Amino acid sequence: MKISDRKMLLSPLWLQTAIVTFLLGFAVLGYLALRVSTDHPPIPRQVLSADGSTLFTGEDIISGQQIFQKYGLMQYGTIYGHGAYLGPDFTAQYLHHQGMEMLSFYRGQGLSDAEARERIRRELKANLYDLNTGTLKYTKGQDQAFGTMVDFYRDWFGTSGNSKGLRRPAITNEGEIKRLTAFFSWAAWTSAAVRPDASYSYTNNWPADPLAGNEPTAQALLWSVLSLAALLGGTGVVLFLFGRYKWLGWHGEEERLSERRFIMPDEVRLTPAQRATAWYFLVVAGLFLCQGLLGGVNAHYHVESEGFFGLKLDQWLPYNLSRMWHVQLALFFVASSFLAMGIFLAPMIARREPRHQDKLALLLFGALVVVVVGSLAGEAASIKDYIGLNGPWFWIGSQGWEYLDLGRLWQMLLTMGMFLWLVILVRGLKDTLQEEHPGNMPWLFLYSALSIPLFYAVGMAFSKSSNFAVIDFWRFWVVHLWVEDFLELFTTIMVAYIFVLLGVVRARVANIIIYMDIILYSIGGVIGTMHHLYFSGAPAIHMALGAFFSAMEVIPLVLLTYEAWRFMQLGAAGGEKSMFATPSSQFPHKWAVMFLIAVGFWNFLGAGVFGFLINLPIVSYYEIGTQWTANHGHGALMGVYGMLAMGFFMFVARYFIPRDRASELAMRSSFWSMNIGLAWMLFINLFPVGVLQLNDALTYSYWHARAPEFFQQPLVRVFEWLRFPGDAIFIVGGIFPVVYLAVRMFINRNRPGGHGWQEEGEFTRLAGGENLKA
Repeated sequence: MKISDRKMLLSPLWLQTAIVTFLLGFAVLGYLALRVSTDHPPIPRQVLSADGSTLFTGEDIISGQQIFQKYGLMQYGTIYGHGAYLGPDFTAQYLHHQGMEMLSFYRGQGLSDAEARERIRRELKANLYDLNTGTLKYTKGQDQAFGTMVDFYRDWFGTSGNSKGLRRPAITNEGEIKRLTAFFSWAAWTSAAVRPDASYSYTNNWPADPLAGNEPTAQALLWSVLSLAALLGGTGVVLFLFGRYKWLGWHGEEERLSERRFIMPDEVRLTPAQRATAWYFLVVAGLFLCQGLLGGVNAHYHVESEGFFGLKLDQWLPYNLSRMWHVQLALFFVASSFLAMGIFLAPMIARREPRHQDKLALLLFGALVVVVVGSLAGEAASIKDYIGLNGPWFWIGSQGWEYLDLGRLWQMLLTMGMFLWLVILVRGLKDTLQEEHPGNMPWLFLYSALSIPLFYAVGMAFSKSSNFAVIDFWRFWVVHLWVEDFLELFTTIMVAYIFVLLGVVRARVANIIIYMDIILYSIGGVIGTMHHLYFSGAPAIHMALGAFFSAMEVIPLVLLTYEAWRFMQLGAAGGEKSMFATPSSQFPHKWAVMFLIAVGFWNFLGAGVFGFLINLPIVSYYEIGTQWTANHGHGALMGVYGMLAMGFFMFVARYFIPRDRASELAMRSSFWSMNIGLAWMLFINLFPVGVLQLNDALTYSYWHARAPEFFQQPLVRVFEWLRFPGDAIFIVGGIFPVVYLAVRMFINRNRPGGHGWQEEGEFTRLAGGENLKA
């Protein structure tokens, strides 16, 4: 069929607008990539002491950064506010202790307290980097402080330091300690020294520190106000259009289908590739269980730093390793469920499956297992120093950057696996794509699937010797664009397709929803990626655009909430009844849809409200890397993508497991326990502790709020202990039933079935075949 003969369900203006907004968003990101590559904080060739001798070199700084990576220090504390929440921020820690050492030094030289403080502020703000020679000169006070800080970190990471509180990564090599201190010293210098042709530091005066003269910039205040205006104005405009034109959302489905009947899942004959997904979901459940247990361990380290109820757990599972695995397993179990759902959905869309598709699916499954096991083992070997600094730690151990901790080899193999998954989808959809216009749903499904390996591969745009500001820029393309935007788009399309196939939404309405999602996220989400880079060395324009456009990211989430009630009514079996009043014999996917409804709730609260709260530059200036960041992270990652993964799991499970009392009880328990446990975690623990931590940062200083001693305060410990019941509910009542269901799915993977997806007649109508082109 010629392209000219294929008809687009909607006006071509939808496709044209989506393309234009997409290209504009990435044109701006391209410009910002150029700016960060040219205007990042310089790494001097040499750092000279006041007498002209060499303190350390640029090679020492890079080597110190690599030591920071290899030992997983970004999963113990933070650098520039990015990383784990329990250890210190090393930038703020060095800056504060440096200031105190300089104060003691200058007092000893006879200066008054006021004179010494003024001198420290002046010296730390002065940028003595010489671009022509590539040298940076330290003052006498900075020189003195560096020597003292080498001793400080020798003790801090050494044998005596590891006996104090939370077990620290053991670094005893004298050369490694000095190079690591050089990296921290350089990071502290970038946070205080004034950027050329500006009145603020390379990090926009972050972190707040009185001795260094660091306080919020005028731009941080200005763009916080303007981002509020962008949110309120944009929300008002979109809600006006939403109310004025009925074709803008789910409520455009005013023409009810005459009958809402659903083919029973146990009457469907699954394809070989669909049966193969039982292997995937078995692994999804196992990864989810391990991830949840590690989350409980991480939380317990907040109140019992040496172990778990007396068990010396930290001796073989230190906090930086348990947190690294916790974060990686979250990505692995979500990504695995998405891959499985794509494979399961393809035959439903195409109503056919090519030969040997199951073999490719199992090949991909085997590769996924190798990557998961290999990367987790490599991370442990790197952190525990089984792979030395001169060994291949970067390739098979740990790259050491949060969310991209896995070794580069495993990252490459995972990317190749995603492209193999894309091949599986293209094979399955080939005939359907030939019949459809490039702007219709099958092509949109393929475009979104293509974006998943492409934007994950961006995480390899830097090397182990790149400047931190450059690394952070590309890292957040993965953290934000891959996770928060393109997985979200793929999710929207899969959910829309499920409703179309089930006959509860017409394809035209589903297409409108998808295009709205593309356009709104292209306007806000793409450029809004920069809200992660306020204080890590990127130019100030990244803060301005990141703040303004990230505010608009909330608008699509507002629309989801606005449409929530109509969304819940889509499964009505007739007239006035909702799917929740519909007998299971008529609608078998109640719990899958319940999880999707939970996604809408957590999307608005966790990603929207909590995300917007910390995205304001003036708020982020004081709270970045605190429990409010964790509050947003858990509400968004688990609340949105974790619940999505479970929604997909429950949908597929109904095609493997007979509808009996045990499976219904397991699904109900899992849904309510996960949502209650997550809400408990956020509202009883993370949010209130974040309030106390923010108050501490405002009252004292950022370094003080990030010091491990903060968590030893009596009130904070009360809130930390109160989290335990929520974690128990989440794991026992939420995850264990998923494992039970996954085992049953695996056992029943070869069950007999009735109708096949490719068969015509009554089944095609009931499954929504007419709606695909309606």
